[in-house]
Amino acid sequence: MRWSTLFIPTLRENPAEAEVISHQLLLRAGYIRQLAAGIYSYLPLAQRSLLKIQNIVRLEMDSIGAQEMLLPALNPAEVWQESGRWDAMGDNLFRLKDRFGRSLCLAMTHEEVMTTIARGHLRSYKQLPQIWYQIQTKFRDEVRPKSGLLRVRQFLMKDSYSFDLDAAGLDTAYSRHHEAYCRIFSRCGLEYLAIEAHSGAMGGSQSQEFVVISDAGEDFVARCVKCGYAANLEKAESAATPPEAPDPDGDLAPEEFHTPGFKTIAEVAAFTGLPQTSQMKSLVMVAGGEAVLVMLRGDHQLNEAKLASATGAADIRPALPHEIFELFRAGAGSLGPVGLAKVRILADHALAGRRNMIAGANKDDYHLRHVTPGEDFEAAFFDLRQVAPGDACPRCGHPLDVVKAIEVGHIFKLGYKYSSAMGLKVLDEKGAEVTPIMGSYGIGIERILTCAIELFHDKDGMALPLSIAPFSVVITPANYGDALQREAADLLYNDCLHHNVDALLDDRDERPGVKFKDADLIGVPYRITIGKKLAGGKVEFLTRRTRASEDVALADVVAHLQKSLADASAARMPQ
Repeated sequence: MRWSTLFIPTLRENPAEAEVISHQLLLRAGYIRQLAAGIYSYLPLAQRSLLKIQNIVRLEMDSIGAQEMLLPALNPAEVWQESGRWDAMGDNLFRLKDRFGRSLCLAMTHEEVMTTIARGHLRSYKQLPQIWYQIQTKFRDEVRPKSGLLRVRQFLMKDSYSFDLDAAGLDTAYSRHHEAYCRIFSRCGLEYLAIEAHSGAMGGSQSQEFVVISDAGEDFVARCVKCGYAANLEKAESAATPPEAPDPDGDLAPEEFHTPGFKTIAEVAAFTGLPQTSQMKSLVMVAGGEAVLVMLRGDHQLNEAKLASATGAADIRPALPHEIFELFRAGAGSLGPVGLAKVRILADHALAGRRNMIAGANKDDYHLRHVTPGEDFEAAFFDLRQVAPGDACPRCGHPLDVVKAIEVGHIFKLGYKYSSAMGLKVLDEKGAEVTPIMGSYGIGIERILTCAIELFHDKDGMALPLSIAPFSVVITPANYGDALQREAADLLYNDCLHHNVDALLDDRDERPGVKFKDADLIGVPYRITIGKKLAGGKVEFLTRRTRASEDVALADVVAHLQKSLADASAARMPQ
């Protein structure tokens, strides 16, 4: 392509609405333009990069025997009602009605549609296993679109679905997807982690996220730099830091004491002179419509995803003030577990074995000292707390870090959630009807591009990996109006095309500095500059990522470029 005819509307300044680096650079480099909140147009450079990403995804999905389809983005409500997600997805699901008043939605995933296809055509175990995938536009009615392409309302996703006869088959499909995803992200040049994850609204028994560590992320990951343990904060486990003070000895009975106006853990700690680790935090939550009392160590925070797993509830929320008063006859800040008969109590593992702690007395402005879990109240113990920095790794005991991350892929063992709800059956070897087991696997196409920019940029612009950059090389004559430079640039450009090198020729009538700044901004991996050194038969060969520059003979520069491209491609290919 020639720059003079290619639409690249670059900007010199960062747009005011762009907060994260990737959003700033995608706008400045002329990759995207915003149409509305969370809705973007992809201009030529972005489209070239996204198509290269999609090609990598297709190659790796095809390599595991997956078959590509293209399903409707517009779905009738009935299929989502069959699975139960019509209601479960709440306001995140775009809903509309056609002219006849029939309800439809814009799909955010396609488990339901894939299952209806399977239900209509899979009859026998001989047709299994199946892996079907698509690269399709998805929709999510995001309440707060932000951060450019990281939180949007319309996006591209590769989603695939596996159908197997039994759990062993699902294990195989899951493993094959894991390996394919590792190859995809490596080939796209990303530095990523595969971490344990919470399945959320997707359901299922096991899931893994593929994430890129970045301050632009909105997910949090607990990781151990010593042994490699890593998990989404919703799923992460750890051993809590020890209490700051030992528990009092003895078999002491709960004793009420006055705490006038002191309601928070910090206030009661200051009043008693005992650390927050010597107190119990009481949280009243509503899980699946049932009120439960959750007990945590005073300095710990509740992990609602873990509470959802412990209770089996699809929806979790804090109880409202009037609901709390009806149950406890006291307000928040004075609640506790002693003497409760009608409320289910769940306690975090960090309270197991503790003695003589402080808890609310279920009486405004009063607390109890000497409360012992398991003796003064009965509770079911679960892992309910959120991991905190410095907690011990569950595998090796090393202190954990908690870092921000961007999710780029997620794989789920769905189990029978959709196949059972939607009546998918096949005959096994004995002629008996059985329900196939399913998996679901997603990749955010735009997120791969966004993560690459977050990882690889400098003050001058993006420095994209070769495999996903819109062009491999930009040929930059300092003065295209000069006959010798123009002739050399045109010959070099045509030679690149002849050797199937994806080249961009900057043939604009612009100052060299403008051309160099634009080339740096858009992130092309290599730049060949044709200038004064041409008189000596030389051109400058620059590597964008490292800024390494060398003079190469014009006659040899295409071969030099091809070697650089081959070396870069070999470096990113998984071994």
